[in-house]
Amino acid sequence: MKGIGVSPGISIGRAFIIKSANAVSSDIVLDNDEAKKIEIEKFDKAVHDAISEVESFKTNKNLCLSSGDIEILDTQIEFLSDPQIKSDVYDKINFESKTAHDAVIEVIVAAVLMFKNIDDEYLSARSADVQDSGNRIIKHLSNNRFQFDQIFDENTILIAEDIAPSDTITLDIAKIAGFATQSGGKTSHAAIIAKAKGIPAVVACGSDLLLIENDDTVILDGSTGEVIIRPDFNTIEVYKLKQKIFYQESALLKSLLNLPATTTDGHNVKLFANISNADDLEKVFENGGEGVGLLRTELLFMGRNSFPSEDEQFHFYKQVGIKSKSKPVVIRTIDIGGDKQLSYFGIPHENNPFLGYRAIRICLNQKEIFLTQIKAVLRASAFGKLKIMFPMICNVDEVRQSIECVNQVKHELSLSGTKYDNSIELGIMIEIPSAALMADILAREVDFFSIGTNDLCQYTLAVDRMNDKVSSLYNHFNPGVLRLIQSVIDQAHKQKKHVSMCGEMASDPLATLLLLGMGLDEFSMGASSIPNIKNIIIRNSLSKAEEVCRRVMGMDNSDNITAYLQKVSK
Repeated sequence: MKGIGVSPGISIGRAFIIKSANAVSSDIVLDNDEAKKIEIEKFDKAVHDAISEVESFKTNKNLCLSSGDIEILDTQIEFLSDPQIKSDVYDKINFESKTAHDAVIEVIVAAVLMFKNIDDEYLSARSADVQDSGNRIIKHLSNNRFQFDQIFDENTILIAEDIAPSDTITLDIAKIAGFATQSGGKTSHAAIIAKAKGIPAVVACGSDLLLIENDDTVILDGSTGEVIIRPDFNTIEVYKLKQKIFYQESALLKSLLNLPATTTDGHNVKLFANISNADDLEKVFENGGEGVGLLRTELLFMGRNSFPSEDEQFHFYKQVGIKSKSKPVVIRTIDIGGDKQLSYFGIPHENNPFLGYRAIRICLNQKEIFLTQIKAVLRASAFGKLKIMFPMICNVDEVRQSIECVNQVKHELSLSGTKYDNSIELGIMIEIPSAALMADILAREVDFFSIGTNDLCQYTLAVDRMNDKVSSLYNHFNPGVLRLIQSVIDQAHKQKKHVSMCGEMASDPLATLLLLGMGLDEFSMGASSIPNIKNIIIRNSLSKAEEVCRRVMGMDNSDNITAYLQKVSK
């Protein structure tokens, strides 16, 4: 069967099936205020007990937790303490006469759906944190103290619908050879933990995964996403050889950690990472990243019942600045709206939210939100090499108004004697076709561009990539998309401005030589993708990349382009 390979490597072992039990509503209706009061007390106690349980994991020396494990547990505590979830559960009990058990189920289902519908892979994957937190509350409401403590045999491959964040910590995974899950995505916790521990993993295998039974022999290829059930002797031998080759290649990639991303003919490019908080920087440097090409700030605004204060934001950005070790960090201003809704900020219903009131449009309309964030970033710029980037730009007036806001805040900080980086670089996301087509004009206004290929591709092709009926049309190798990217790079370079790419295309190995040949200055991607992209760059010359680009730009359809890139990338 075929899923999505999220942690490279090949494992051969025996299956162990983890079955999850779904909570079922009781449909009991409370008939008086005293009953409602009791249910609220039960909910509050369950949340308290759930938080205490997670805190006990953090202090359990037998679990040997890594910083990544601690981060997952802290995230779960954050969701368990979420005032919005608490308020919604109270409302279900008080106004809809639901039991605490049923109220939690309904609130968590809605919250999970909200996160899953976000068109941002990292934020969408946080739905697993919400579900895990809800399951923990329900467990305590039901007085169910069962904790999975299975001791596994060597070379066990876990098979599950999904693996909850807390399971990845409390399960004994020392003998786990791999994960295969029915659902999940590239940034699900099963994927994150598998990558962190070097365990091959495949997610989104679909219902075919249910064909596997306990103790079946399974081959799992975390690079290609293939899962083979009950293979014959010859197939096992073939994959043992592939496994050996993978280990040799992994050792090579690790040896590249401290090497610059320089082609064989001496051309250097920068490899940056996309992150969501300061803790992510550890992984960036472990993988040889040279800085941050995109710090998403949305997570700071989500999972709460009001906007974060200037000081809260300042401390968040300051931590990033300090942990960045003087490496550049590009901070994208808040990109809410569309699929990223805030419960405490009422955005009216829109028929086309992706084309509506979002990102820079909200910031320039609600300037207090914008000015507060800019002031926090500027204050934090005294502690690191921070840059500011504005998303969803479609015309030059939006750029000028945004820069005017920055200058206003700079003036205020200067009057108060507050330190900040007066020469902080300002850039924009190129993700709307109009911005790409007028890149020559926009390049005169800012210090840098960052091409967001996910939205640029979606808007250029008029394809909702979350819609299964048309998602096959979404392809960043479409000649129209490639022409826009080439034009953006050329126009920026004429103005001596550098160009980064922070979209999915930057981490696609098939695109590396093409983008290099186009003249892209900086690639920004998930940290774990950096070694592979670096390996491609240092094994090839700029002159070869330019020839690849010349040939591709002469082709008229994405299938031919993909086939050619597969051939030259081997």
